[in-house]
Amino acid sequence: QRQWDATGILFVDDLITAPALATLQRLLLESTVWYQTKMPLRFGGYVGAYIDDGLHDRILLQLAEDLAKLLPKILTGHPLRYLWAYKYDGNYTGINLHADQAAVNVNIWLSPPNANKDPTSGGLVVYTAKPPADWDFASYNTDTTAVREQLLEPTNFANVTIPYRTNRAVIFDSALFHQTDNFDFRP
Repeated sequence: QRQWDATGILFVDDLITAPALATLQRLLLESTVWYQTKMPLRFGGYVGAYIDDGLHDRILLQLAEDLAKLLPKILTGHPLRYLWAYKYDGNYTGINLHADQAAVNVNIWLSPPNANKDPTSGGLVVYTAKPPADWDFASYNTDTTAVREQLLEPTNFANVTIPYRTNRAVIFDSALFHQTDNFDFRP
């Protein structure tokens, strides 16, 4: 039984079967549901697709159902509430420091192995700090200077950095601050 440790972070390699992975890669490569653009200087430079804008193919919903069965100690009582996918522009930084309003995040990386030019990076940095209960969601996701100075610096920026691997799932407590790791992917 897979269970996360005291950090609230777990990663699982080779989560999806090869045929399902190929289907997901094709679906997201060919999809026309990429409606949101995140501007590089403020947000990191990527496009997003969301369940409420058409990202709800049957295979994605089946994957969520299968994950709940695979990880009952983590996901029981936490049904799928939201689903998204992102495509990054390699000239920018990916998603900046933030925390989410959910119980559990599941990030699954789908780009082919030869896309990542540096296998020691390109993944996710998950800090072990959470926002205090009296901090406002919008504030701690916009005032990252305060987050860094008041929450991360006192922990010496304690984190778990998970390098990018195709077909790797990173599962973590959504309240943990996190950001895209430095990356160097092919165009």
